Parts: sequence; C-alpha cells; structure tokens
Amino acid sequence: MNYARFIKPLRLPPGFAAPSRLWFEELEARAISRADLDDDVRGINQSIELIRRTRGGGWPTEPVSEDHNYVDLVWHEQEFREQTSFTYAVYDQAGGYVGCCYLAPLGCRTPLTEQLLDCDVDISWWVTPGAYARGQYATLYRALRYWAEKEYAFEAPHYSNREIPLVPLRADVARPQRAAQSGE
Repeated sequence: MNYARFIKPLRLPPGFAAPSRLWFEELEARAISRADLDDDVRGINQSIELIRRTRGGGWPTEPVSEDHNYVDLVWHEQEFREQTSFTYAVYDQAGGYVGCCYLAPLGCRTPLTEQLLDCDVDISWWVTPGAYARGQYATLYRALRYWAEKEYAFEAPHYSNREIPLVPLRADVARPQRAAQSGE
C-alpha cells in the first residue's frame, strides 16, 4: 500500500499538556510564538545552507520575510494549542537564539511509509551556524532524545534530519540543567 498520502496523527495520553518550556544542559526550548519573530527570521536567513545540509527537506527555498514568517509562527502557535504538532524556539542560557525543533506527525515532513508506521513522531531540528560551530546541533539532538522520552513519552521517534550526530547511545540520559531563574 502507498502510505505517502496519509498523515499519522500524534497519539498523546489523555489529559496530556505539552510543556511550553524545556531545559537540557545549556539549552532552553520555548513553545514558538510571535514573540520569536525577529530571532527566527534572522536565524533562518543566516542558516539556509546549513538547514539544507543538516535538516534537509524542501524548506527554506529562499530567505523568509517577516510577513511570511509571522503567518508561519501563528500557525505553529495554533498547532501547539491544539496539540497536533509542537514547534520550539531554542535559546542558550545567555538568551542567544540557537534554532528550532519540531515534533510533528509522520507524513507532514517525511512521507509516511510502511517502515515508518511503527514510529510515533517525526522529530527534526536546525541551528544557526554559530550554534553549529559551538556543538549545539549535537546537544540539541541529545536534548530531543531526552525530551521525546521523558517529557512526551514517545516510544518510537523518527529523527528525520539528513545529518544525525554520532553521539554515544546513552548520552541522552544526562539530567537537564535549568538555569537559575529569578522570581521563580
């Protein structure tokens, strides 16, 4: 059977509420919103070639405009509220923009195949060139492995990036480190 026309919705436990913030080592992921517009546009536009090389896929094809990306961010906010897909803007402890990560239904980004039927989420990510040079592409991959299991309870994630970092099998068991937050 040809499954490429289908989308396999995320299956979340009853009453599940996706975390709006996640921490791992020096990274903080926040549910992406319109507040991330400037950082996201700047990050995408300086990272187009790196995104194509590491994440792959058909996006982005050219620099994004604020107007177009604003619509995209509103769409991601709606998906998050409806718990159909989860997009996070990722920052370092100093507040520097690192990139984005996506937890999406299979069939949206990656065509659904018989081999992917047993997977429960399609995970992809990208980082800026500066973050890549600092090793944060691999750190974010380890973070996603941790979050998929511990925060979302996904059992069979599919990491669809073209470049998958070579990390030790159990590198994802490191405890997240939340930076001290004033007033919390």
